[in-house]
Amino acid sequence: LRFDPNDERIHTARLFSVYEGGGEYNVARGLSRVFRQKTAIITALADNALGRLAENLILAGGVDASEIIWRETNGRSENTRNGIYFIERGFGVRAPVSCFDRANTAVSQLEKGDIDWQKIFAAEKTRWFHTGGVFTALSETLWQVALEAMQIAKENGAIVSYDLNYRDSLWKDRGGREAANKLNRKLLPFADVVFGVFDFDANFSNYNETDFRRACLKMQKDFPNLKVIASSLREVKSASLHNLSGACFADGKILKARNHIDIAVFDRVGSGDSFASGFIYALLKEKTFQYAIECAAAHSALAMTTAGDNSQATLTEVEKLISTADASALR
Repeated sequence: LRFDPNDERIHTARLFSVYEGGGEYNVARGLSRVFRQKTAIITALADNALGRLAENLILAGGVDASEIIWRETNGRSENTRNGIYFIERGFGVRAPVSCFDRANTAVSQLEKGDIDWQKIFAAEKTRWFHTGGVFTALSETLWQVALEAMQIAKENGAIVSYDLNYRDSLWKDRGGREAANKLNRKLLPFADVVFGVFDFDANFSNYNETDFRRACLKMQKDFPNLKVIASSLREVKSASLHNLSGACFADGKILKARNHIDIAVFDRVGSGDSFASGFIYALLKEKTFQYAIECAAAHSALAMTTAGDNSQATLTEVEKLISTADASALR
């Protein structure tokens, strides 16, 4: 659960707005609410008022919550709890600020074998499974949960996508980016689509197709199972003004989205997940890779114009932004 002080600072706020969010959940929610796909979230929550609030918000987002594992908790939440965080969006030269409170959460205690993945992929015929570096960083056991899911998904013919999604706050006392990449390398052999590229600076202003191709080819050599590699390209001019695009490597070709220049940013949190959901939607609908990367970038840009971790865009708005040659309407 995200608590947002709206136009105030965290340390001076008296009122907070609440949103649901999460690196992988945001993708499912975008696919459901914006792109009208049938999605579900697989997670664990402590069975208390905050857990049920999260469930209600998930259901309001059109995401199936029936696979949530509910954990009993005592009155002090010593055994298990639900994660919360506070974030102020930033403005101009003032960068966003976040404060996390998510130790000992129900989801971080999941272990291999806790979830019936055969039911989900064999019996229910789930077509696509998405996970990534936020989930796997929450505890020492979760990468094994993700690995089990990815293996069973592949065995049953589902497409698997993985977002490298590095978070310094989750790794700063556990080896940093090097340790995160070491863990990611254990999981990438079971992915078809990856968001993010090792050894590549995804900076909008410094993008170089040769460097992107080189990094993608190296990644595909290390993980020949990867069919598609995609990355957003971002330049943060200030908390309130970004440039954005995206590029992908598929079928041996580099495809780049058009540039979205000087996007007026209201809230950037979750825009990377909106990039992923736009890309996944296009592939589920068997669109071209060029359309997929354009859809990803357009949805990401629109997601930054509204509050909360999740996109409030419509498919009509995404399609309009894909087709227009001018992003100034976002200002």
